Amino acid sequence: MASRKTTVPLLLVLLSLLLEFLIVKAVIIHPHDGYLDKACIEGERKALLEFKHGLKDPSGWLSSWVGADCCKWRGLDCNNQTRNVVKVDLRNRDYRYSKGLGGEISDSLLHLKYLSYLDLSSNGFQGIQIPNFLGSFERLRYLNLSNAEFGGTIPPHLGNLSQLRYLDLNGGYSYYSLTIGIYSLNWLSGLPLLKYLDLGNANLSKVTTNWMQPVNMLPSLLELHFLSCQLSDFSHYFDPNPFVNLTSLQVIDLSYNNFNTTLPGWLFNITTLRGLYLHNARIKGPIPYVNLQSLRTLITLDLSRNDIGSEGIELVNGLSICCNNSLEELYLGFNGLSGELPDSLGNFNNLRSLDLSYNSFDGPLPNSIQHLTNLESLDLSKNTISGSIPTEIGNLLWMKRLDLSFNLMNRTIPNSIGQLRELTELNLDWNSWEGVISEIHFSNLSKLEYFSLHLSPKTKKQPFRFHVRPEWIPPFNLKYIDISNCYVSPKFLSSNCLKTQKRLECIVLKNVGMLDTIPEWLWKLDLFRLDLSRNQLYGKLPNTISFSSNELVDLSFNRLTGRLPLWFNVAGLFLGNNLFSGPIPLNIGDSSSLEVLHVSSNLLNGSIPSSMSKLEGLMALDLSNNHLSGKIPKNWNDLHIPLAIDLSKNKFTGGIPSWMCSMYSVSWLKLSDNKLSGELSPSLQNCTRLYSLDLGNNRFSGEIPKWMGERMLSLRQLRLRGNMFTGDIPKRLCGLSDLHILDLALNNLSGTIPNCLGNLTDFTFMNLLAIGFYNDHDDNAHTVFSDHMELVVKGQDMEFGSILPIVNLIDFSGNNLWGEIPKGITNLSTLGTLNLSHNQLTGKIPQMIGTMQGLETLDLSCNRLSGLIPPSMSSITSLSHLNLSHNLLSGPIPLTNQFSTFNDPSIYEANLGLCGIPLSANCSTPNDQKHKDDHDGEEYEDGLYMTWFFISMGLGFPVGFWAVCGNLALNKSWRHAYFRFIDEAMDRLHVFIMVNMVHLKRKIERVGFHGWKEHGSALR
Repeated sequence: MASRKTTVPLLLVLLSLLLEFLIVKAVIIHPHDGYLDKACIEGERKALLEFKHGLKDPSGWLSSWVGADCCKWRGLDCNNQTRNVVKVDLRNRDYRYSKGLGGEISDSLLHLKYLSYLDLSSNGFQGIQIPNFLGSFERLRYLNLSNAEFGGTIPPHLGNLSQLRYLDLNGGYSYYSLTIGIYSLNWLSGLPLLKYLDLGNANLSKVTTNWMQPVNMLPSLLELHFLSCQLSDFSHYFDPNPFVNLTSLQVIDLSYNNFNTTLPGWLFNITTLRGLYLHNARIKGPIPYVNLQSLRTLITLDLSRNDIGSEGIELVNGLSICCNNSLEELYLGFNGLSGELPDSLGNFNNLRSLDLSYNSFDGPLPNSIQHLTNLESLDLSKNTISGSIPTEIGNLLWMKRLDLSFNLMNRTIPNSIGQLRELTELNLDWNSWEGVISEIHFSNLSKLEYFSLHLSPKTKKQPFRFHVRPEWIPPFNLKYIDISNCYVSPKFLSSNCLKTQKRLECIVLKNVGMLDTIPEWLWKLDLFRLDLSRNQLYGKLPNTISFSSNELVDLSFNRLTGRLPLWFNVAGLFLGNNLFSGPIPLNIGDSSSLEVLHVSSNLLNGSIPSSMSKLEGLMALDLSNNHLSGKIPKNWNDLHIPLAIDLSKNKFTGGIPSWMCSMYSVSWLKLSDNKLSGELSPSLQNCTRLYSLDLGNNRFSGEIPKWMGERMLSLRQLRLRGNMFTGDIPKRLCGLSDLHILDLALNNLSGTIPNCLGNLTDFTFMNLLAIGFYNDHDDNAHTVFSDHMELVVKGQDMEFGSILPIVNLIDFSGNNLWGEIPKGITNLSTLGTLNLSHNQLTGKIPQMIGTMQGLETLDLSCNRLSGLIPPSMSSITSLSHLNLSHNLLSGPIPLTNQFSTFNDPSIYEANLGLCGIPLSANCSTPNDQKHKDDHDGEEYEDGLYMTWFFISMGLGFPVGFWAVCGNLALNKSWRHAYFRFIDEAMDRLHVFIMVNMVHLKRKIERVGFHGWKEHGSALR
């Protein structure tokens, strides 16, 4: 407060000095009244006319350059004594709406010998080079050629302007600025008095010497601006010897470069530095260990959009000590900072603007924030800050902008926020607030212009309420209001809270539970956006309205009735999911400003009016899910930039007109669920930028064209199910590397499945590309077109919207495909749904199917697959839907992992060889199986021995027989000896038997029969 109390006397001093200056100037200008009648120098007048002659002046800016006294011409100043032209200021101050001057710059300007000021900025010279002769003005002190569309090389002749104090050659962001190049900065040494230097958007990447060396030779330099100069070397030229000649430098702007390094230490040695701008310069942590005391005069520090990381907290702590009285602006957004917000933030006594957005700060807001009593802007959006807003926030009486959006704050909003009398912008979006926000929160916010309370639609707890009395008249006059996904009163549209807001430009009241008609006063506001979607609004809309500007109107998802209105000066019209009926207005083409027309899911009938072809700027057209009929109009060649066309779920007949692909810009084409027929037109191959093609559930016939895989290389989604296509699946489709949805089900396709499908790379990694396009870059931007598609997943028809980019599906079911399932398909590791059912596939399920770890749905039913269920399939832990029924599979059903959850026997039915849970056919137990294996092993060994035994007998008999008998037959002496031996053996045996018989007879006679009998009994 003390600093503000000194403001009034300081202003008085400045006003007195200004008054003195004006009095002195008046004396100089009018020392003698005779000078007023003196005309300018004739030679200079002619030179200026010649200069004018070479220029293009479409806006007539130089129309005043007539008459004898050029000192009275627009943009010129003369010396009031000598009448020499000293100032030429032709800056285009209307650059937003006019390109200003163009043409050539004549060297006749060299006749202006006393010229000290030349400004040609913000004009349109369309790429001409900066003239060399500009380096010849000896007295020139100010030269500004910025944003004037100059190109080529910056002439080194400018180094001759030894009196120059101000040089601005910033090329801006035009096409021609890309051609501005500099190969040397040595010419800067000729500008010893230079105080301001801006070479922004010039290409300094090819400078032969270190860019900092010549800059260091400018001892008077106060401001250095090298924004977006393609610098990649953040010179450490002065390290470790930190001699810097820039003793007066106050501002350094090196934003939008590509340094990819840490901050050099010499930056912290410039004791005069007041502003340091390094936004989006690819600066990395850690912050060098330097003495920050040299930065005690620093007022602005911008290090946003870099990668400083956690080191940023230490920087804040250090600055809070050395710069606590000087620092007014601190920008550290987009830096990956994490942890809790430091208490040291409260030490910055004069801080006016603090931006820590898009980081990873967590925990609560520190209470020390209440000490930032001079704070005007606080942006903590896009973090994970939790807890509540400190009640002490009401102490920040100078606060103008407060943004806490996209955090995890989950308490009530304190009443003290209503004490911020200077507040103009309050953004509380995307948190989990509790309780109620009421009139007391706005009691003193008389300057509030922007209020946003767009909450997450997925909050499951008690919904947040915006509660004000219907008769309450707010103290503010809003321009922008966004209240979404919380409750307001059903008649909020008719309340004084809105009706009294006369300056409204944007109204968003989305999904807030309103049950009302749309009041007539609302149509009289000069809005650029009106979003009342997802409520229960009813009634009819005005038939014709002419808005003052290109407005975006979203009234979708309500209960509005009547005919479709015809409105003018509307850029985006969203009326889907209502109860509109009747035909589309015949003169719809008169709404020439329409860029987006969404009227899906209504009760519209009739045909598409031919006048719609007059909507030359139409980008997105959605007429889906109505009762429209007839043929799609043929002559729509006037549509220049359509990106999305959705005519699905109607009753259109005929074919696809050629105009749909006469513009290469078409990215989404959805014609499914109609009665379209015939072969696919060759004109479709001109849709080279097509992202999604959905022709499902029509009557198209013929073969799938091979050129789809050759020309439509951007295709990610192809849905042709439910038609009458014949022939093979083209192998050329394997060339669509970005394809992640391929649905060819329910056709008459035949042949084998191409093995090359395993080369579809988008099925091998997760694709998180955001689909859809928007009308601006705001986080709450309106979606112009959201991709969606109906697919059969887990046996059910499901419509996918926001998650469609991560849905990976192949569906070939209901065709006549034969052959084996190709092994290459197991390469598709992120494929989520594979449906090959109702075909004629044979062979075994690929053994490596377990590598498809992304599979959630697998349907191979109604084929002729055989063999075992591969054991690797049990490792697919994501599998939740399986159907293997009606095949020829055999063996036990796996019991581990996901298979233990498949308790429905129908998924295995009609496979007579399968057994195990959940089927009634039991397989052998593990022990029985072991005994059976052992028994089978023994039988096998016995059988093996018997086999070899009989083989040996078969071989041994002939060998033994011929070995003996063969020798006897062939050798006579052996034969006689053998038979002699046999005869002798027989004689000896006969003698032996006869002798023993005689002995036995004699013994029996001597003992008697009965004695022998008793003897025999005793022996027994």
